[in-house]
Amino acid sequence: MPKRTRFTIWRQLAVAAVAALLAAFLTPGAAQAAGTPHESRPVYSYANAIREAVWVDTGLDSDGDGRTDRVAADIVRPAEPAAQGRKVPVIMDASPYYSCCGRGNESQVKTYDANGDVVQMPLFYDNYFVPRGYAFVGVDLAGTNRSDGCVDVGGRSDIQSAKAVIDWLNGRAKAYRSRTGTTTVKATWTNGRTGMIGKSWDGTIANGVAATGVAGLRTIVPISAISSWYDYYFAQGAPLYASGPDWLAGAVESDAALAKCGAVQQKLVDGAPRSGDWTGLWTERDYVKDAAKVRASVFLVHGMQDLNVRTKHFGQWWDALARHGVERKIWLSQTGHVDPFDYRRDAWVDTLHRWFDHELLGYDNGIDREPTADIERHPDQWVTSSAWPPRDTQATTLRPATGSRPGVGTLGLSRGLGTETFTDDPRHSETDWAAQLATPTSDKAGFLTAPLTRDLRLSGSSKVTVTATPTTSSAHLTAVLVDLGPDTIRDYADAAEGITTLTDRTCWGESTAGDSACFLRTAARTKAVDYTVFSRGWADLGTYADPGKGVPLTPGKSYTITLDLAATDHVVPKGHRLALIVAGTDKDLIDPPSTTPTLTVDLSRTTATVPLAGGAAAFTRATATRWTAPGTTALHGVRTPHTVQRVPAG
Repeated sequence: MPKRTRFTIWRQLAVAAVAALLAAFLTPGAAQAAGTPHESRPVYSYANAIREAVWVDTGLDSDGDGRTDRVAADIVRPAEPAAQGRKVPVIMDASPYYSCCGRGNESQVKTYDANGDVVQMPLFYDNYFVPRGYAFVGVDLAGTNRSDGCVDVGGRSDIQSAKAVIDWLNGRAKAYRSRTGTTTVKATWTNGRTGMIGKSWDGTIANGVAATGVAGLRTIVPISAISSWYDYYFAQGAPLYASGPDWLAGAVESDAALAKCGAVQQKLVDGAPRSGDWTGLWTERDYVKDAAKVRASVFLVHGMQDLNVRTKHFGQWWDALARHGVERKIWLSQTGHVDPFDYRRDAWVDTLHRWFDHELLGYDNGIDREPTADIERHPDQWVTSSAWPPRDTQATTLRPATGSRPGVGTLGLSRGLGTETFTDDPRHSETDWAAQLATPTSDKAGFLTAPLTRDLRLSGSSKVTVTATPTTSSAHLTAVLVDLGPDTIRDYADAAEGITTLTDRTCWGESTAGDSACFLRTAARTKAVDYTVFSRGWADLGTYADPGKGVPLTPGKSYTITLDLAATDHVVPKGHRLALIVAGTDKDLIDPPSTTPTLTVDLSRTTATVPLAGGAAAFTRATATRWTAPGTTALHGVRTPHTVQRVPAG
């Protein structure tokens, strides 16, 4: 999971003069009362900000050294409010990456002065928000950088690392001036109102802490974050990675932790069997089950082509939060595992600023009355949705049916008959299958609608139920939804996952000699394609009876299993076709089974339940006219291209 993160460059003399005048009169509260715009202003000096470090007692002894673990929290906060007896809210990023891997697109790490106080805090949050009256706190998770303890990859120690800091900010925990000293320190400068933010593992910690219901946590902004660690490593028993959480812990732990945390590492190995069975380790790391405890608002951000933290994570978390009435907002991009600062920078900083002002300062700036969702429909082209999924979205059951040739069938509302057969081929991926959708191949079964006469929007999570008979004792299944038709998309399969890093910089907040507020600009990296895979799901057929435990299969016996497909928001445009592919191993996305099965799919007992805006009626309208375009051959009324080119990498 390790990956990458306008204003103006300030004229220091002018800013210092204005800040001195405004700090006395235009505090955030005074600005509100005076009828000025409902936003915090950069009236405090970043150059003179207080920089300090504390070590918060977590109450745990994860490394078994007989002393409770202390986690390091580096703080940057404006000096003026404390001098005037006023308290400020906190923006916090708790991360394992502050020394090993870095944060953001430029892989920034924390740097320190001779006194051990932070000089460079990664990303723009401190540069931008400290002058606006916020404190920023960067927490080293237990076992990383300057913190005690062991990394337990989303477990109790990880979550307590950040929760304990929130408790300290609210007067419920102890902190010390040093890692081993006895001098305590209180957070008298804050009102305790905390917002957590972070991408990937950092955002995952925000989810986990929110799921504890800790008092004082007012909002979280999880970016490309995990909601259940089982679903990071497995998809209904099918392994997604060749390694487990023990590898991830070893990648981020400090040298001191590596020397003391062998027992914790072994627990990670023992609790995450390669069989994909659900264990107590996964229960502890499932935040979705505790969504009822969440009291913080949630501004969720995810790339719809994120194949690292796959989109099931945001879909199941969003749905669980909705069931419990949590205030929510969402951004969905066409990128992979990318921070919005690197694909929509101006709008992101403005929106994040307004969100924190509303949630932490209480400003009535209207952001809570704006559309719930922002969705990137094409590269750098965004639309909004008042609710997400849209209120007219209905789960609609589509059914595959045989066509005139084996392996290429139709997809519609009527129940299909007959069977399709394919053989698992781990050399091929979803992109290989999609490139040959209209051509029979031995490694997949494909089903296509007629070319659409209207746009068709799918918004949310899908399910595909498959009844299949294997020839061997083990089998993995993949189901993918495909938009078959030409388009230009962000090149999420590229190493940068949809962006290109440029050479010039834009600046967001104030800089110091050791911490620049200026970051390399980026642009969309695009690719012309003839199809787009937009939703995926995988499973071990052996989990047909229990998604938490796989069993050997009986060759020749039929089994029925439902695959959860990842959440998305995609419009299949007029003239394109919606397609379903059912196949075996999805190369590079799941590991193959121990055998090489051939599977026969019973189409009368196979369905795809998809979230369609307008439901079955919309599908009927969009597929009402079947036609054959000039220069193509007919496949049961489905337009079939002669060639398919420009295939994105898998």
